[in-house]
Amino acid sequence: MMQSLLSILIWLPIVGGFAVLALGTHRAKGARWLALAVAIVTFIVSIQLLTGYDAAAGTMQFIEQHRWIAAINANYHLGVDGISVALIVLTTFVTVLVILGAWDSVHDKVNQYLAAFLVLEGLMVGVFCALDALLFYVFFEGMLIPMFIIIGIWGGPRRVYATLKFFLYTFFGSIFMLVGLIYLYTQSNSWELSQLAALKLTLEQQSWLFFAFLIAFAVKVPMWPVHTWLPDAHVEAPTGGSVILAAIMLKIGGYGFLRFSLPITPDASQHFAWLLIALSLVAVIYVGFVALVQEDMKKLIAYSSVSHMGFVTLGIFISLALVRVGGNKDAAYLGVSGAMVQMISHGFVSGAMFSCVGVIYDRMHTRMIKDYGGVVNTMPWYAAFVVLFAMANCGLPGTSGFVGEFMVILASFQSNFWIAALAAFTLIIGAAYTLWLVKRVIWGDVTNDHVAKLKDINAREALVLGTFAAATLLFGIWPAPLTHLMDASIKHIVDQLLIVKVG
Repeated sequence: MMQSLLSILIWLPIVGGFAVLALGTHRAKGARWLALAVAIVTFIVSIQLLTGYDAAAGTMQFIEQHRWIAAINANYHLGVDGISVALIVLTTFVTVLVILGAWDSVHDKVNQYLAAFLVLEGLMVGVFCALDALLFYVFFEGMLIPMFIIIGIWGGPRRVYATLKFFLYTFFGSIFMLVGLIYLYTQSNSWELSQLAALKLTLEQQSWLFFAFLIAFAVKVPMWPVHTWLPDAHVEAPTGGSVILAAIMLKIGGYGFLRFSLPITPDASQHFAWLLIALSLVAVIYVGFVALVQEDMKKLIAYSSVSHMGFVTLGIFISLALVRVGGNKDAAYLGVSGAMVQMISHGFVSGAMFSCVGVIYDRMHTRMIKDYGGVVNTMPWYAAFVVLFAMANCGLPGTSGFVGEFMVILASFQSNFWIAALAAFTLIIGAAYTLWLVKRVIWGDVTNDHVAKLKDINAREALVLGTFAAATLLFGIWPAPLTHLMDASIKHIVDQLLIVKVG
């Protein structure tokens, strides 16, 4: 079983999704229980990655390789390092909570809704496992289909517009990546990531490839200015779609930079690092100010996600400057490690905040901030969870939101004081829009009769939010297990940054 563990993690939820679909629309209860069972079993299987992975080695493990398309030398090649393991477990963990969260909120085509999430889960796991570039691209593109369906069928009034915008942006970006991969194949006659990383390329070749990858992964993160699809997608998506989009799918952009841009085009990545650092700072500062003026709770949290993911790209590319210019491997490691911790933390915090919006939307059927006020008076337990996740979103010490951002800022200080100062300033902006949201929705007197009639969270909702809260606090207070899991893999990536392919 251990030899095919990754294939099980990919295909179990996909096959389970089709089984849920086969139940038909008239067996909603059975579809819910079967989907939950498949998601829980997949999560349990993913835990074996944690127990069986040798974190001290930091190498690719659980390798599977089979001939796939012999004519073009493409292989079904899977493997994981510490970074992949962390993201896979995050994926399986969040999927369980998404299915639990949708238990009572989705009543139309329940089996199709849950099947789409299970298929999406398998495809996302495939992205984090693929060691063949063509296989990665298939999974990368395949994710669009179930998310397209989720937003397009169960989304809000402007779901068609949001779905098309989401699809066109992401598909447009990935076309450039495909062109880049085809060019690499013509140079190496291989799709293997390890062989592509070993390929000697001139700075001009690397530059064209770097921008091809940049367009694909920047859209997925998303980075400014190609972020405008995200608020629309979040606002129109059902709660589960927003949770998966924020908690998992945005991370694939950052993961792509680590797997493609840095090892395949290290010289171009260093040459254009200033551009990525600048775009990251724009994202964390400007988009933070945009979040301040939002009146829709989902849109505010969506812009918050763009701002927080800016720390991920900042941590990744500030490391290039630290290694290539200053030779400071320890600080570079700190930057990449902070970026990865931020990715995992953002998965918990953003997923939790969108879940909180979903809880109250199910009761009031509005996301507008002005329609609320004084919720703490009628939903005290709900208010407690919202305040906790808001503090994590602000980067309060003791929560997971603090750890990654602090590590990135600390690494930035060792590269450039002003970059670090600008990044640190965003913590104030983040606190401003988050606390402004809490003040208007949670605190104060009850503003209308609808709020006065609200019922506090039930046991199922408490389980979902409580699980998110436990993860947020655990990795805020004790991040060592997470950093230890990824430590050796990140050091290997930093070592790769020192490789110079051109003279």
